[in-house]
Amino acid sequence: MSLSASKTLAGLALASVLATGCEPPPVVPTADQRQNQRLSRIEGQVVVQSRARGNAIVLLYDAARPPPPQGAGRPLSFTVIPAQKLFGPADPASSGPFTAPFSFSLVAPGRYLLRGFIDADTCVTGASPCHGPDFIPWYGITGEPNAGDVGGAAVDPLTRVPRVVEVAAGADGALQAATGVIVSFSDSSAIPLERPAFRVEGGARFDPAAGLKRLDLWPLQVREGVVSAGAPALVVRYVDDNGDGVPDDANSDGQPDLWPRVLVRKLADAEGLSGSQTLADENDLDRDGLLDATGADYLRTDGTLDGLPDQVVLAAGLVADPVYAALRKPDGTPRMEAVAVPSLGVYIQPHAFDVRDPSNRVMLKSVPPGRYALTLVQFTGQTWRVPNELSPSLAEEDGLPAVESQSFVVEVP
Repeated sequence: MSLSASKTLAGLALASVLATGCEPPPVVPTADQRQNQRLSRIEGQVVVQSRARGNAIVLLYDAARPPPPQGAGRPLSFTVIPAQKLFGPADPASSGPFTAPFSFSLVAPGRYLLRGFIDADTCVTGASPCHGPDFIPWYGITGEPNAGDVGGAAVDPLTRVPRVVEVAAGADGALQAATGVIVSFSDSSAIPLERPAFRVEGGARFDPAAGLKRLDLWPLQVREGVVSAGAPALVVRYVDDNGDGVPDDANSDGQPDLWPRVLVRKLADAEGLSGSQTLADENDLDRDGLLDATGADYLRTDGTLDGLPDQVVLAAGLVADPVYAALRKPDGTPRMEAVAVPSLGVYIQPHAFDVRDPSNRVMLKSVPPGRYALTLVQFTGQTWRVPNELSPSLAEEDGLPAVESQSFVVEVP
Protein backbone atom coordinates (compact mmCIF):
# COMPACT_ATOMS: atom_id res chain seq x y z
CA MET A 1 0.00 0.00 0.00
CA SER A 2 1.30 3.47 -0.89
CA LEU A 3 2.07 6.10 1.73
CA SER A 4 -0.70 8.37 0.37
CA ALA A 5 -3.24 5.54 0.61
CA SER A 6 -2.20 4.84 4.21
CA LYS A 7 -2.70 8.49 5.11
CA THR A 8 -6.13 8.44 3.43
CA LEU A 9 -7.25 5.40 5.43
CA ALA A 10 -5.93 6.92 8.65
CA GLY A 11 -7.87 10.10 7.91
CA LEU A 12 -11.06 8.13 7.26
CA ALA A 13 -10.60 6.26 10.52
CA LEU A 14 -10.14 9.52 12.43
CA ALA A 15 -13.19 11.03 10.70
CA SER A 16 -15.25 8.00 11.74
CA VAL A 17 -14.27 8.48 15.40
CA LEU A 18 -15.14 12.20 15.25
CA ALA A 19 -18.45 11.39 13.58
CA THR A 20 -19.49 9.20 16.51
CA GLY A 21 -19.24 12.15 18.88
CA CYS A 22 -15.82 11.13 20.29
CA GLU A 23 -17.37 8.31 22.31
CA PRO A 24 -14.57 6.42 24.12
CA PRO A 25 -14.14 2.80 23.19
CA PRO A 26 -15.57 0.28 25.68
CA VAL A 27 -13.08 -0.92 28.32
CA VAL A 28 -13.44 -4.55 29.26
CA PRO A 29 -11.75 -5.81 32.46
CA THR A 30 -8.88 -8.13 31.72
CA ALA A 31 -8.98 -11.73 32.90
CA ASP A 32 -5.52 -11.25 34.40
CA GLN A 33 -6.25 -10.51 38.06
CA ARG A 34 -2.93 -8.70 38.43
CA GLN A 35 -4.13 -6.12 35.88
CA ASN A 36 -7.72 -6.09 37.12
CA GLN A 37 -7.09 -4.63 40.59
CA ARG A 38 -8.15 -1.29 41.99
CA LEU A 39 -5.17 0.10 43.86
CA SER A 40 -4.45 3.32 45.67
CA ARG A 41 -1.82 4.72 48.04
CA ILE A 42 -1.05 5.67 51.63
CA GLU A 43 1.10 8.71 52.22
CA GLY A 44 2.04 11.15 54.94
CA GLN A 45 4.92 12.26 57.12
CA VAL A 46 7.27 10.62 59.58
CA VAL A 47 7.84 12.82 62.64
CA VAL A 48 10.87 12.03 64.78
CA GLN A 49 11.65 13.44 68.21
CA SER A 50 14.86 11.65 69.10
CA ARG A 51 18.63 11.94 69.28
CA ALA A 52 18.91 8.62 67.44
CA ARG A 53 20.23 8.86 63.89
CA GLY A 54 19.57 6.36 61.13
CA ASN A 55 17.20 5.41 58.35
CA ALA A 56 13.50 5.45 59.22
CA ILE A 57 11.82 2.14 58.38
CA VAL A 58 8.02 2.23 57.95
CA LEU A 59 6.21 -1.12 57.79
CA LEU A 60 2.69 -1.74 56.47
CA TYR A 61 0.53 -4.46 58.08
CA ASP A 62 -2.93 -5.84 57.53
CA ALA A 63 -4.93 -4.56 60.52
CA ALA A 64 -6.42 -8.05 60.94
CA ARG A 65 -2.90 -9.48 61.28
CA PRO A 66 -1.02 -7.17 63.65
CA PRO A 67 2.69 -7.71 64.28
CA PRO A 68 4.14 -9.13 67.49
CA PRO A 69 3.52 -8.86 70.37
CA GLN A 70 -0.20 -8.33 69.61
CA GLY A 71 -0.22 -10.93 66.82
CA ALA A 72 2.02 -12.80 64.43
CA GLY A 73 1.51 -10.75 61.27
CA ARG A 74 4.30 -10.02 58.82
CA PRO A 75 4.71 -6.76 56.89
CA LEU A 76 2.91 -6.50 53.58
CA SER A 77 5.37 -3.85 52.45
CA PHE A 78 7.97 -1.44 53.77
CA THR A 79 9.58 1.84 52.81
CA VAL A 80 12.87 3.41 53.88
CA ILE A 81 13.40 7.13 54.47
CA PRO A 82 17.17 7.75 54.29
CA ALA A 83 18.77 9.33 57.35
CA GLN A 84 20.23 12.16 55.27
CA LYS A 85 16.79 13.10 53.98
CA LEU A 86 15.26 12.94 57.46
CA PHE A 87 17.95 14.49 59.65
CA GLY A 88 20.17 16.34 57.18
CA PRO A 89 23.13 18.12 58.84
CA ALA A 90 21.34 18.48 62.21
CA ASP A 91 23.32 18.75 65.43
CA PRO A 92 23.76 15.20 66.80
CA ALA A 93 22.58 16.47 70.19
CA SER A 94 19.30 17.77 68.77
CA SER A 95 16.14 15.74 69.29
CA GLY A 96 14.19 17.60 66.62
CA PRO A 97 11.42 17.32 65.69
CA PHE A 98 12.49 16.10 62.24
CA THR A 99 10.05 15.36 59.42
CA ALA A 100 10.11 13.76 55.99
CA PRO A 101 7.45 12.41 53.62
CA PHE A 102 6.75 8.73 53.02
CA SER A 103 4.37 6.85 50.74
CA PHE A 104 3.16 3.38 49.87
CA SER A 105 1.89 2.92 46.32
CA LEU A 106 -0.21 0.13 44.81
CA VAL A 107 -2.17 -0.40 48.03
CA ALA A 108 -5.28 -2.57 47.73
CA PRO A 109 -8.56 -1.65 49.47
CA GLY A 110 -8.37 -2.63 53.14
CA ARG A 111 -7.55 -1.64 56.70
CA TYR A 112 -3.91 -1.21 57.67
CA LEU A 113 -1.53 -0.57 60.56
CA LEU A 114 1.73 1.34 60.16
CA ARG A 115 4.64 0.58 62.46
CA GLY A 116 8.31 1.39 62.16
CA PHE A 117 11.63 2.12 63.78
CA ILE A 118 14.72 4.26 63.40
CA ASP A 119 17.48 1.86 62.35
CA ALA A 120 19.94 3.63 64.60
CA ASP A 121 23.64 4.10 64.00
CA THR A 122 24.47 3.95 67.71
CA CYS A 123 28.12 4.80 67.01
CA VAL A 124 27.00 8.36 66.21
CA THR A 125 25.73 8.79 69.77
CA GLY A 126 28.98 7.51 71.32
CA ALA A 127 27.54 4.23 72.63
CA SER A 128 30.04 1.50 73.46
CA PRO A 129 29.84 -1.09 72.14
CA CYS A 130 27.99 0.32 69.17
CA HIS A 131 26.55 -0.85 65.85
CA GLY A 132 25.67 0.79 62.57
CA PRO A 133 22.33 0.52 60.75
CA ASP A 134 21.66 -3.21 60.35
CA PHE A 135 18.15 -3.60 58.91
CA ILE A 136 18.17 -6.03 55.98
CA PRO A 137 14.57 -7.01 55.19
CA TRP A 138 15.37 -10.13 53.19
CA TYR A 139 16.42 -12.20 56.24
CA GLY A 140 14.48 -13.00 59.39
CA ILE A 141 17.63 -12.53 61.46
CA THR A 142 18.18 -8.92 60.28
CA GLY A 143 14.62 -7.73 59.67
CA GLU A 144 13.73 -6.45 63.17
CA PRO A 145 14.92 -3.66 65.49
CA ASN A 146 17.72 -4.11 68.01
CA ALA A 147 18.56 -2.33 71.26
CA GLY A 148 19.10 1.39 70.65
CA ASP A 149 16.64 1.60 67.76
CA VAL A 150 13.60 3.83 68.28
CA GLY A 151 10.11 2.52 67.70
CA GLY A 152 7.31 4.33 65.92
CA ALA A 153 3.73 3.94 64.74
CA ALA A 154 0.72 5.70 63.32
CA VAL A 155 -1.37 6.39 66.43
CA ASP A 156 -4.43 8.35 67.43
CA PRO A 157 -3.14 11.76 68.59
CA LEU A 158 -5.45 11.78 71.64
CA THR A 159 -5.62 8.18 72.86
CA ARG A 160 -2.20 7.10 71.52
CA VAL A 161 -3.69 3.75 70.48
CA PRO A 162 -2.60 2.41 67.07
CA ARG A 163 -4.49 4.07 64.25
CA VAL A 164 -6.19 1.91 61.63
CA VAL A 165 -5.68 3.49 58.19
CA GLU A 166 -8.37 2.57 55.69
CA VAL A 167 -8.16 2.57 51.92
CA ALA A 168 -11.74 2.46 50.63
CA ALA A 169 -14.08 3.81 47.98
CA GLY A 170 -15.48 7.31 48.36
CA ALA A 171 -19.04 8.51 47.82
CA ASP A 172 -18.47 8.50 44.07
CA GLY A 173 -17.34 4.88 44.12
CA ALA A 174 -13.74 5.75 43.28
CA LEU A 175 -10.99 4.32 45.43
CA GLN A 176 -9.61 7.03 47.72
CA ALA A 177 -6.01 7.52 48.81
CA ALA A 178 -5.22 7.69 52.53
CA THR A 179 -3.26 10.92 52.95
CA GLY A 180 -1.95 12.98 55.83
CA VAL A 181 -0.93 9.91 57.85
CA ILE A 182 1.56 10.72 60.61
CA VAL A 183 4.00 8.03 61.80
CA SER A 184 5.57 9.23 65.05
CA PHE A 185 8.92 8.19 66.55
CA SER A 186 10.09 9.21 70.01
CA ASP A 187 12.86 8.37 72.46
CA SER A 188 10.13 7.27 74.86
CA SER A 189 9.69 4.29 72.51
CA ALA A 190 13.36 3.36 72.34
CA ILE A 191 13.94 -0.39 72.09
CA PRO A 192 15.43 -1.45 75.46
CA LEU A 193 16.51 -4.98 74.57
CA GLU A 194 18.41 -6.95 71.99
CA ARG A 195 16.43 -9.56 70.11
CA PRO A 196 15.93 -12.79 72.14
CA ALA A 197 18.47 -14.84 70.17
CA PHE A 198 18.95 -18.34 71.56
CA ARG A 199 20.39 -21.77 70.98
CA VAL A 200 18.65 -24.99 71.96
CA GLU A 201 19.93 -27.79 74.17
CA GLY A 202 17.98 -31.03 73.96
CA GLY A 203 17.15 -33.64 71.38
CA ALA A 204 15.26 -32.66 68.25
CA ARG A 205 12.96 -35.70 68.24
CA PHE A 206 9.53 -35.22 69.83
CA ASP A 207 7.37 -38.34 70.17
CA PRO A 208 3.87 -37.22 71.22
CA ALA A 209 3.17 -40.67 72.65
CA ALA A 210 5.92 -40.06 75.23
CA GLY A 211 4.19 -36.97 76.67
CA LEU A 212 5.75 -33.59 77.41
CA LYS A 213 9.10 -32.67 75.90
CA ARG A 214 11.49 -30.22 77.54
CA LEU A 215 14.11 -28.11 75.81
CA ASP A 216 16.52 -25.59 77.33
CA LEU A 217 17.24 -22.28 75.61
CA TRP A 218 20.50 -20.43 76.15
CA PRO A 219 21.36 -16.90 75.01
CA LEU A 220 23.19 -16.54 71.71
CA GLN A 221 25.30 -13.59 70.57
CA VAL A 222 26.33 -13.13 66.95
CA ARG A 223 28.47 -10.14 65.99
CA GLU A 224 29.85 -10.95 62.58
CA GLY A 225 29.42 -9.47 59.13
CA VAL A 226 26.00 -7.90 58.71
CA VAL A 227 24.58 -9.71 61.75
CA SER A 228 24.45 -8.03 65.15
CA ALA A 229 22.08 -9.92 67.41
CA GLY A 230 21.64 -11.33 70.88
CA ALA A 231 22.67 -10.53 74.44
CA PRO A 232 24.50 -12.29 77.30
CA ALA A 233 21.19 -13.22 78.93
CA LEU A 234 17.55 -13.83 78.11
CA VAL A 235 14.88 -11.59 79.63
CA VAL A 236 11.59 -12.45 81.35
CA ARG A 237 8.72 -10.29 82.53
CA TYR A 238 5.14 -10.57 83.69
CA VAL A 239 2.43 -9.74 81.16
CA ASP A 240 0.61 -6.55 82.17
CA ASP A 241 -1.27 -5.48 79.08
CA ASN A 242 -3.73 -3.26 80.98
CA GLY A 243 -0.92 -1.46 82.81
CA ASP A 244 -2.45 -1.83 86.27
CA GLY A 245 0.78 -3.04 87.87
CA VAL A 246 -0.66 -6.52 88.48
CA PRO A 247 0.34 -9.63 86.44
CA ASP A 248 -2.34 -10.65 83.94
CA ASP A 249 -3.95 -14.08 83.81
CA ALA A 250 -5.70 -13.97 80.45
CA ASN A 251 -6.72 -17.64 80.38
CA SER A 252 -7.81 -17.69 84.06
CA ASP A 253 -5.70 -20.73 84.90
CA GLY A 254 -4.53 -19.24 88.17
CA GLN A 255 -1.00 -18.71 86.87
CA PRO A 256 0.27 -15.24 85.89
CA ASP A 257 1.13 -14.88 82.20
CA LEU A 258 4.78 -14.47 81.20
CA TRP A 259 6.99 -12.98 78.53
CA PRO A 260 8.52 -14.24 76.31
CA ARG A 261 5.89 -16.35 74.61
CA VAL A 262 6.77 -19.62 72.92
CA LEU A 263 5.52 -20.58 69.45
CA VAL A 264 6.11 -23.98 67.85
CA ARG A 265 4.84 -23.97 64.24
CA LYS A 266 4.91 -26.65 61.58
CA LEU A 267 7.31 -26.11 58.69
CA ALA A 268 6.78 -27.12 55.09
CA ASP A 269 7.89 -30.59 54.09
CA ALA A 270 11.56 -30.14 53.14
CA GLU A 271 11.38 -32.70 50.34
CA GLY A 272 11.59 -30.89 47.03
CA LEU A 273 12.57 -27.60 48.66
CA SER A 274 15.98 -25.98 48.52
CA GLY A 275 17.81 -23.03 50.03
CA SER A 276 15.77 -20.61 52.09
CA GLN A 277 12.55 -22.34 50.97
CA THR A 278 13.31 -24.95 53.64
CA LEU A 279 12.50 -22.25 56.23
CA ALA A 280 8.95 -21.79 54.91
CA ASP A 281 6.02 -22.51 57.19
CA GLU A 282 3.66 -25.21 56.02
CA ASN A 283 0.98 -23.81 53.69
CA ASP A 284 2.96 -20.56 53.27
CA LEU A 285 5.51 -21.51 50.64
CA ASP A 286 5.96 -17.95 49.39
CA ARG A 287 6.67 -16.82 52.98
CA ASP A 288 4.39 -13.80 52.79
CA GLY A 289 2.70 -14.55 56.11
CA LEU A 290 -0.58 -15.51 54.45
CA LEU A 291 -1.81 -19.08 54.10
CA ASP A 292 -1.72 -20.44 50.57
CA ALA A 293 -4.99 -21.07 48.72
CA THR A 294 -4.43 -24.83 48.84
CA GLY A 295 -2.44 -27.03 51.16
CA ALA A 296 -2.39 -29.60 53.95
CA ASP A 297 -5.59 -30.04 55.95
CA TYR A 298 -5.66 -32.24 59.05
CA LEU A 299 -8.42 -34.08 60.90
CA ARG A 300 -10.06 -32.31 63.82
CA THR A 301 -10.81 -34.11 67.07
CA ASP A 302 -14.32 -34.84 65.76
CA GLY A 303 -12.85 -36.56 62.68
CA THR A 304 -13.84 -33.81 60.21
CA LEU A 305 -11.89 -31.66 57.78
CA ASP A 306 -12.71 -28.04 57.00
CA GLY A 307 -11.28 -28.19 53.48
CA LEU A 308 -8.88 -25.31 54.09
CA PRO A 309 -5.09 -25.22 54.54
CA ASP A 310 -4.15 -25.39 58.23
CA GLN A 311 -1.74 -23.29 60.27
CA VAL A 312 -0.49 -25.91 62.70
CA VAL A 313 1.06 -25.04 66.06
CA LEU A 314 1.84 -27.17 69.09
CA ALA A 315 0.88 -26.28 72.64
CA ALA A 316 4.04 -24.91 74.27
CA GLY A 317 5.22 -22.55 76.96
CA LEU A 318 7.90 -21.66 79.48
CA VAL A 319 8.85 -23.87 82.40
CA ALA A 320 7.32 -21.37 84.77
CA ASP A 321 8.59 -22.06 88.30
CA PRO A 322 12.16 -20.74 87.79
CA VAL A 323 10.74 -17.67 86.02
CA TYR A 324 8.28 -16.95 88.83
CA ALA A 325 11.16 -17.22 91.31
CA ALA A 326 13.20 -14.69 89.31
CA LEU A 327 10.21 -12.32 89.24
CA ARG A 328 9.52 -12.48 92.97
CA LYS A 329 10.73 -9.76 95.32
CA PRO A 330 12.19 -10.69 98.73
CA ASP A 331 8.86 -9.79 100.35
CA GLY A 332 7.03 -12.20 98.03
CA THR A 333 5.35 -9.57 95.86
CA PRO A 334 5.70 -9.66 92.07
CA ARG A 335 8.58 -7.83 90.43
CA MET A 336 6.94 -6.14 87.43
CA GLU A 337 10.10 -4.94 85.66
CA ALA A 338 12.02 -7.15 83.22
CA VAL A 339 14.65 -9.48 84.71
CA ALA A 340 17.62 -11.15 83.01
CA VAL A 341 17.95 -14.93 83.41
CA PRO A 342 20.80 -17.22 82.30
CA SER A 343 18.53 -19.68 80.46
CA LEU A 344 14.93 -20.67 79.90
CA GLY A 345 13.19 -24.04 80.02
CA VAL A 346 10.53 -24.69 77.39
CA TYR A 347 7.98 -27.50 77.31
CA ILE A 348 6.08 -28.82 74.30
CA GLN A 349 2.81 -30.66 74.83
CA PRO A 350 1.52 -33.49 72.60
CA HIS A 351 -1.40 -31.35 71.36
CA ALA A 352 -1.70 -29.66 67.97
CA PHE A 353 -4.03 -26.86 66.93
CA ASP A 354 -5.10 -25.20 63.69
CA VAL A 355 -4.82 -21.43 64.32
CA ARG A 356 -5.86 -20.33 60.85
CA ASP A 357 -8.34 -18.17 62.76
CA PRO A 358 -6.33 -16.92 65.78
CA SER A 359 -9.56 -16.18 67.67
CA ASN A 360 -10.77 -19.77 67.27
CA ARG A 361 -8.05 -22.35 67.84
CA VAL A 362 -9.21 -25.80 66.73
CA MET A 363 -7.60 -28.89 68.26
CA LEU A 364 -6.44 -31.54 65.80
CA LYS A 365 -6.97 -35.25 66.27
CA SER A 366 -3.23 -35.93 66.44
CA VAL A 367 0.12 -34.16 66.10
CA PRO A 368 1.02 -34.09 62.39
CA PRO A 369 4.47 -35.54 61.67
CA GLY A 370 7.15 -33.30 60.26
CA ARG A 371 9.49 -30.45 61.16
CA TYR A 372 8.59 -27.62 63.52
CA ALA A 373 10.22 -24.23 64.13
CA LEU A 374 10.63 -22.75 67.62
CA THR A 375 10.11 -19.00 68.17
CA LEU A 376 10.42 -16.70 71.20
CA VAL A 377 8.25 -13.57 71.13
CA GLN A 378 9.35 -10.81 73.52
CA PHE A 379 7.13 -8.07 75.03
CA THR A 380 8.91 -5.54 72.79
CA GLY A 381 7.59 -7.35 69.71
CA GLN A 382 11.07 -8.65 68.89
CA THR A 383 11.37 -12.32 67.98
CA TRP A 384 13.93 -15.02 67.31
CA ARG A 385 13.29 -18.29 65.55
CA VAL A 386 15.17 -21.45 64.79
CA PRO A 387 15.85 -22.67 62.20
CA ASN A 388 16.98 -19.50 60.43
CA GLU A 389 19.37 -18.18 57.77
CA LEU A 390 22.42 -18.75 59.99
CA SER A 391 22.03 -22.50 59.45
CA PRO A 392 25.31 -23.63 57.85
CA SER A 393 23.48 -25.10 54.85
CA LEU A 394 22.03 -21.65 54.06
CA ALA A 395 24.48 -19.11 55.46
CA GLU A 396 27.25 -19.57 52.90
CA GLU A 397 25.07 -18.88 49.86
CA ASP A 398 23.82 -15.65 51.50
CA GLY A 399 27.22 -14.50 52.78
CA LEU A 400 26.12 -14.82 56.40
CA PRO A 401 28.04 -16.30 59.33
CA ALA A 402 27.32 -20.01 59.82
CA VAL A 403 26.09 -20.98 63.30
CA GLU A 404 25.43 -24.69 63.73
CA SER A 405 22.90 -24.27 66.55
CA GLN A 406 20.62 -22.22 64.29
CA SER A 407 19.70 -25.25 62.17
CA PHE A 408 17.72 -26.81 65.04
CA VAL A 409 14.22 -28.12 64.31
CA VAL A 410 11.72 -30.09 66.37
CA GLU A 411 11.09 -33.38 64.54
CA VAL A 412 7.85 -35.29 65.01
CA PRO A 413 8.03 -38.84 63.60
